[in-house]
Amino acid sequence: MTATGTATGPTGIRLTAPAPGWSITADVVVVGSGVAGLTAALRCAAAGRRTVVVTKAQLDDGSTRWAQGGIAAALGDGDSPEQHLADTLVAGAGLCDEEAVRLLVTEGPDAVHRLIATGARFDTAPGSDEIALTREGGHHRRRIAHAGGDATGAEISRALVTAVRAAGLRTIENALVLDLLTDAEGRTAGVTLHVMGEGQHDGVGAVHAPAVVLATGGMGQVFSATTNPPVSTGDGVALALRAGAEVSDLEFVQFHPTVLYLGPDAEGQQPLISEAVRGEGAHLVDADGTRFMVGQHELAELAPRDIVAKAIMRRAQEQGAEHMYLDARHFGAEMWEHRFPTILAACRAHGIDPVTEPIPVAPAAHYASGGVRTDLYGRTTVPGLYACGEVACTGVHGANRLASNSLLEGLVFAERIAADIAADGTTAPAAAPVEARAPLPLLVPEARSGVQRIMAAGAGVLRSAASLAQAADDLDRLQREAAEAAVEPVAASVKAPEPSVEAWEATNLLCVARVLVAAARRREETRGCHWREDHPDRDDASWRRHFRITLDADRTLSIHTTQTAGFPSTVGPAPQPALTSDTEPTP
Repeated sequence: MTATGTATGPTGIRLTAPAPGWSITADVVVVGSGVAGLTAALRCAAAGRRTVVVTKAQLDDGSTRWAQGGIAAALGDGDSPEQHLADTLVAGAGLCDEEAVRLLVTEGPDAVHRLIATGARFDTAPGSDEIALTREGGHHRRRIAHAGGDATGAEISRALVTAVRAAGLRTIENALVLDLLTDAEGRTAGVTLHVMGEGQHDGVGAVHAPAVVLATGGMGQVFSATTNPPVSTGDGVALALRAGAEVSDLEFVQFHPTVLYLGPDAEGQQPLISEAVRGEGAHLVDADGTRFMVGQHELAELAPRDIVAKAIMRRAQEQGAEHMYLDARHFGAEMWEHRFPTILAACRAHGIDPVTEPIPVAPAAHYASGGVRTDLYGRTTVPGLYACGEVACTGVHGANRLASNSLLEGLVFAERIAADIAADGTTAPAAAPVEARAPLPLLVPEARSGVQRIMAAGAGVLRSAASLAQAADDLDRLQREAAEAAVEPVAASVKAPEPSVEAWEATNLLCVARVLVAAARRREETRGCHWREDHPDRDDASWRRHFRITLDADRTLSIHTTQTAGFPSTVGPAPQPALTSDTEPTP
């Protein structure tokens, strides 16, 4: 079957879950409490909108808290937005939306200063009030502002959480968002969610609102080894797909090149060794102490992350090794203790002292450059649904995110979303949501580790047609088992699970895994952080374009290919360039 058209609409697909037992109303519900979510919430509340923040754990438990390196902006002498633009476009390997990048780098410096006004305290140069700036991979200038040495995310999170509490915003913590509610016209009407544990609300409920801002973070937990916290299970992308929204660029998962190597069987969140360590002069070496990045790129260890990750993997393959080393012994104890105290403590907790020995490192899943497709105001293809931060695909990152652009993207686009919501001028209540069709079968919680192993083996740093085909087959098997258990529970080989946080998360992970693999199979080239061993070259003639992926009402995955690197509008009738389109099996 061939998909036709490009319009998106309500699918009626929702997770298997109890009916909401309670509900509240708001003008805006923000899902997520990182830099993107809390910035959007503060700005919406300041504009007079009744704003509710829903977050999966505690307010300060998202991915922002784990950001070590800092936030990139043209703040220093001799730097400019144009230079930041150039570095971002190079890192994005030909797939950045230049208009979105220009907006990011132009509005970024003022956005950082507004963040400081909110209460964030960045490190300053010795004897000065000027913000101290460092370099990271892909940057030709020192433009990375940091806090607490290597605890930038923690400081930003602290400042924003304090501001949210001071403003008296209504928050619902320990709440997993389930599905988007839509009205008969396909417009956003709120969300359903499950609150874990006792509190003001408990169990499944609903927040009715005409505007929903997804700021749910990434999906790193789809792989066995990741820098992402356990809550990063792709819930926002899966929700958007079920609601009929377009997603793009999911094949471009950035693997951070320097993650503390804890052994071949290590799973879950792994300690990150910030790019800022290389920015301050650490060297990547092999077991013989040879600096293998020298001569491979003009920036050596500070090349864009995809180049460094690939170089580490190539050297490891050549030498039959499982990891390389990051050597910063020349920093000395004082620099380690003052500039990188968090990393020093993490290494020592695992029996490694970077003051006296090189740090074993290997790539691990770090950041999703793609996500729910938006325009320059964070608007998705579903009216009333916005997305910002890692869950979104704004076009800023292209095929590979430039280091420390992520916090800036969350900050800038959250402000633009709030401005769009405020400019709407209406505070009308959400329309009545339509009922869901047959619920989506759930995976057993134990399938989560199966999804992770499948993805690590078949869709990691190194990919090929064979590995991706095997991953697709294995993911299909998990989906079939879930469907069989839902239809014929007695005859099925796997018992259908009861609705639970663990089952919902596993189901979301399977959904995003299948989309990622489908896109990676189609992109028959190597570009940015998508590395196909069987197609080792970049192919601009065929693949300097994006996939626009939707989940149709019959649960068929439709993939449309744009004819250029640009995206059509998300609002109103989409421009109709020639599109190729096809379908994939049900995700």
